[in-house]
Amino acid sequence: MSRGSGKGLNLKDKLDGNELDLSLCDLNEVPVRELAALPKATVLDLSCNNLISLPSDFCSLMHLVKLDLSKNRLQQLPLDFGRLVNLQHLDLLNNRLVTLPVSFAQLKNLKWLDLKDNPLDPVLAKVAGDCLDEKQCKQAAVKVLQHMKAIQSEQDQQRQRKLQAEREMEKKREAEQRAKEALERELRKREKAEEKERRRREYDAQKAAKQEMEKKTKKETVHTRKPLSSSRAPQPPRHKPSWSRSVLRVLLFVLFCILCTLAACKLTELQHQPLCVSVNTLYEDVVAALQNHKTLQNMLQHNSHQ
Repeated sequence: MSRGSGKGLNLKDKLDGNELDLSLCDLNEVPVRELAALPKATVLDLSCNNLISLPSDFCSLMHLVKLDLSKNRLQQLPLDFGRLVNLQHLDLLNNRLVTLPVSFAQLKNLKWLDLKDNPLDPVLAKVAGDCLDEKQCKQAAVKVLQHMKAIQSEQDQQRQRKLQAEREMEKKREAEQRAKEALERELRKREKAEEKERRRREYDAQKAAKQEMEKKTKKETVHTRKPLSSSRAPQPPRHKPSWSRSVLRVLLFVLFCILCTLAACKLTELQHQPLCVSVNTLYEDVVAALQNHKTLQNMLQHNSHQ
């Protein structure tokens, strides 16, 4: 196996108590799997190798307390480097680092840090300081952590503002969608009302036209019947029978009966019957009365002439 990968090394031979020295091993890769098998190696020295980057699973070595990565060619640290929460001492001297990952702010136990001889961002370089002695390296750890926490906080705030803006934008879109749907519902409702009103007008117009047609047909029927009725001969008015005619008829009938009875009693053999005798006597009395009345009337007329 190649020496650069570290897989040809016997790590146990390099282990001295809790310190594992892999410096000057010409490594260009970190043997993470072999290191994970040695959890008691809390101090790891990887200085003076050819490391350009660290694998993402390097951050699973959370048992590390002291880590020396000085004098390599590291251009950046893994984004989740902050998972090494037990790290207290970190030496990054003489690499090619420009910035640190934001997760660096999570190294809450970090007490010592050296970032000399890196092409750091000017702001980060000013915060880290020179680190010329133990005291300055301890101050560098405190100040860099504060700086990274501020960056993390700012990024969190930016993220929150972005999320808030996205939520507001989403709410705005939802409000616009609701307004659009409400407008569409209102338009559909108005169209239905207009359609209903149009059908109602059509119905009223059809009904009026039908009634007008019925009136016209009725007038034509009346005009057609009038000539027929005028061509007929006028009929004399019928007189309704009155009660006076009925009484007159009854009186005439009674008179006729009386005359018939008088004739039968005078001219037939029934004159000797008691009824006929009474009738003849009554007749003679009436005649005598009429004669006396006529005589009296003549005398009165005579006297009036004198």
